[in-house]
Amino acid sequence: MRDSNTDLRIIRTKESIRDALVELIDEKGFEAITVKDITTRAKINRGTFYAHYQDKFDLMTKCEEEIMLEMSRIAKQNFPAVIAALETNSPTETPLAVSVSIFEYLTENSDFMRAVLGPKGDLSFQTRMKDFMWKTLFGNDPNALIKEENLLVPGQYLASYVASAHIGVIQQWLNSGSNESPQEMAQIITTITVNGPFFAAGLKK
Repeated sequence: MRDSNTDLRIIRTKESIRDALVELIDEKGFEAITVKDITTRAKINRGTFYAHYQDKFDLMTKCEEEIMLEMSRIAKQNFPAVIAALETNSPTETPLAVSVSIFEYLTENSDFMRAVLGPKGDLSFQTRMKDFMWKTLFGNDPNALIKEENLLVPGQYLASYVASAHIGVIQQWLNSGSNESPQEMAQIITTITVNGPFFAAGLKK
């Protein structure tokens, strides 16, 4: 059995690898990065890197999957509260708790998210995020938030609209320095999502 010191060392090693990846994406873009760049920046040897990841693509995929799994966990944990809030008359007066939790998590991981969702990051990540949001919100899971039989428009278009809009808002927030708090961002996203963009623009009372 591994002792806690070993576990802690592995966690720290993975954090330094991820930090190196983020810095290098900002500097030269993901495409141009080599494993040697990462190991040099993280001050580890190649053997240590390959003990955890096959290559830079595997590293990126594992970092992204970790983010998506945690966001999925937060979302599913909050589904009952979301449904309850939507059934009340004024859900936009208080931001949905799930949005606050998600933005708090994104704040903790803002450097990675900004790098990976930026123009020098992983262009396939947005597609995978959309797919992940489709599975989390709609999926065939009986606990999914949205039931296919209740949809007024084809599911794939609704999922694509919701996912693209959310990713766009997150990118805007990250790129402009994450000045608003998670609570403020949750309020913004709740107002747009629950009542629609025309309501948020003041066109529809």
